[in-house]
Amino acid sequence: MQGYSISLVLRILEVERSTYYAHVNRPNQQTERILRNGRSAPGYSYTQDNKRISDEQICEWIMELLADEYTSVYGYRKLTKMLRRQHHLVINKKKVYRLCKKMNVLRPQRKLKAKHPKRLANNKVITASNQLWETDIKYGWLEGEQRFFFLMSIIDVFDRAIVAYHHGLSCEAKDLVQITQEALMKRQLFDKANRPIIRSDNGPQFISHRFAEACEQFGIIHERIPPKTPNKNAHIESFHSILESECYQRHDFESYQQAYKIVSGFIYNYNRNRIHGSIYDMSPYEYMEAVRQGNVRPKEINV
Repeated sequence: MQGYSISLVLRILEVERSTYYAHVNRPNQQTERILRNGRSAPGYSYTQDNKRISDEQICEWIMELLADEYTSVYGYRKLTKMLRRQHHLVINKKKVYRLCKKMNVLRPQRKLKAKHPKRLANNKVITASNQLWETDIKYGWLEGEQRFFFLMSIIDVFDRAIVAYHHGLSCEAKDLVQITQEALMKRQLFDKANRPIIRSDNGPQFISHRFAEACEQFGIIHERIPPKTPNKNAHIESFHSILESECYQRHDFESYQQAYKIVSGFIYNYNRNRIHGSIYDMSPYEYMEAVRQGNVRPKEINV
């Protein structure tokens, strides 16, 4: 019916004008899906002084609150207030609800009996390598891509070496399992009866069932530090401080590939060449070899 007016055609077909124009102006399915889903979550929030904080760090703070005796009963509304009060976050309760739901820590889930009971870090004396490892996550910023990257490392408390690490744009429990297995293989510990204790904070990757089950499979003990006691994880925290001042602050990373290359090179140099005053001004690998050959007296470490 080309050439006829729309009004005439609609009258002949007995179609209401409103129905026709509603159909014409309706967005296609792809546009409708985009409008329905809305914009993607940015992956970070800001503090009151405009400092960007990643969602992963916020999740870790939430887990610390839930691990505390007095705040473990809080729901997402009270957790929101605690995040604002303790960390000065500009954050609303809807986002905290979403993060809690993602981590399966909303109150109904928390009432379930834990399959893997929490084991708190105990004081001990370390006299050799592979007795105690510490692990944690360090966040970095990609200026050129406006997003975070993650470095999850395992350090040997005795010799200060980074035994294994994961570098990526995400950081999940499966990555922690992978580097733990890699660390055991590098140190040739799968055929040994005595295996290291691995110590962490209460981040979501570390309290996951997946990692707990892997620890049972690998035959290692996982212990967690109490909330707000970073001194219990002092050696990995010290490494992160060195990484921040000697690597991150010296570079504006324009891409993930650049960050991966620079950070990997830094860890390589840290293990083999960077001297430590606490281990006779040797690098971690030099210290391990000197102890093995009996050239130095091993230093006992109280943790």
